[in-house]
Amino acid sequence: MTNNSEFEEPTFSDKRRVDPETGDVREGAPADAGAPVGDEQPVEEAEAVDDSDTQLGDEDARFLDEARASIVEELEQAKAETEQHKDALARTQADYVNYRNRIQREREGDRDTTVAGVVAKLLPALDDLDLARKHGDLEDGPMALIAKKLDSAFELLDVKRVGEVGEVFDTATHEAIAQLPSPDATESTVIDVVQVGYRVGDRLLRAAKVAVQVPQQ
Repeated sequence: MTNNSEFEEPTFSDKRRVDPETGDVREGAPADAGAPVGDEQPVEEAEAVDDSDTQLGDEDARFLDEARASIVEELEQAKAETEQHKDALARTQADYVNYRNRIQREREGDRDTTVAGVVAKLLPALDDLDLARKHGDLEDGPMALIAKKLDSAFELLDVKRVGEVGEVFDTATHEAIAQLPSPDATESTVIDVVQVGYRVGDRLLRAAKVAVQVPQQ
């Protein structure tokens, strides 16, 4: 049997700098016994880092504000330039439309002048055809076919006859060669077309010579 008194009890050496019971610093404790462990930093150093981070954030904020102001200014300038370009484009389009309309009117005027010159030379022949039509000579036969072709050609050239029985007398298109008062008339009315007039487009080539029935006074 083994005697337990032969074994010595283990002893422990407390190397802690601060006495856990009294809270006092022990004499002879190593100077670094209470040093921070791991990556912990002194409070003063941590505060310095925090101050540095705060200052860097302010600089970033100022930079962002300046950048934002610059972008807003550039956008406003671009918007103003866009409006100027739109106005210039609208003026250019208006000028083009006016130019195109003017050229169109000039072309139509030149065409009407040319057609009017040709029709004016044909007026004697057209008057003969109108007389033949009144006498019923154009109801059938070769002349009726010719007259029909001429009417179709004049329609394509915008040549129109002026003067119809029953129209209200208009000094702009009619020339009254006779006036017949009538108690039944309420306004001046064409009752006979002596000579047909012609219009080319908006241009009156010749006024119609008519007999007019007028109200009796």
